[in-house]
Amino acid sequence: MAAARWTIAVLGPGGVGGLVGGLLARDGHRVTCLAGSDTVAALREGGLSVRSGEYGEFAVPVEADTELRTPVDALLITVKATALQPALDRVPPDAIGAGLVLPLLNGIEHLEVLRDRYPAEQVVAGAIRVESTRVAPGRIEHTTPFAMVDLASRTTPQSRVDELATRLHEAGLQVTVRDDETTMLWDKLTFLATLALLTTRYEATAGEIRTNRRNLLLEVVDEVVAVAQATGADVGTEAVLGLFDQVPADMKSSMQRDAEAGRPLELDAIGGAVLHAAAQNGVAVPVTARLVTDLEARQDG
Repeated sequence: MAAARWTIAVLGPGGVGGLVGGLLARDGHRVTCLAGSDTVAALREGGLSVRSGEYGEFAVPVEADTELRTPVDALLITVKATALQPALDRVPPDAIGAGLVLPLLNGIEHLEVLRDRYPAEQVVAGAIRVESTRVAPGRIEHTTPFAMVDLASRTTPQSRVDELATRLHEAGLQVTVRDDETTMLWDKLTFLATLALLTTRYEATAGEIRTNRRNLLLEVVDEVVAVAQATGADVGTEAVLGLFDQVPADMKSSMQRDAEAGRPLELDAIGGAVLHAAAQNGVAVPVTARLVTDLEARQDG
């Protein structure tokens, strides 16, 4: 017997939200995308279309609105961290009913914001690894041969986390349910902060960083891992370096692409989160702090 279809809202149908929302809609779920009026008009007229080497090319109709007006089974939050606060105005605290809230954002500090705004037992921590871009409203290009989602929650009943994981897996995503929320979040942030700060600061690809600035790379990894471990995360330097050495040499970080395009940087969500946790736990991170300061100056200038 097929599982019951869910009603799902996607707050921010960009590269990540458009891909995940499109896959869920293709699997038969009722998907409503929440966005600005121009994007809403485009989605109502043309739906979501996805071009992907992994999932093929497909188009699906979706609903769209500027605000969530009826309860859902799940709310996916897929905006940039820089746009989180204004975007949340589209989802009043009482609008989601008993639905789960799954943020797929960079960083870690948004969990506290969301658990203050919505019932904590409904907020599931998530991390996604994917490269997917919105090339026009409702038009998504997915360029990695994977879309991997990790889930964990220290506040949500395990049965509900598992049910959410099943829905995402059935839609085609590679899903892992983790036991430790803190470790899951820092697993991503230790790599992401290193990649984002170094590639953006030096306007260089991952390959150039690991070849030409190897000693600096090692210093940053050591600092960020030390912070993660101080928070209780089970992460290690070798794993982060191993991942950095495996990514394509021409890879750029999303922060670097934002900088090149003149868009706001997720600097506070990524680098700032490391510095905040370092200060809270008494860990010295002089190299990381200098990178953040340099990028702040560039952004303000």
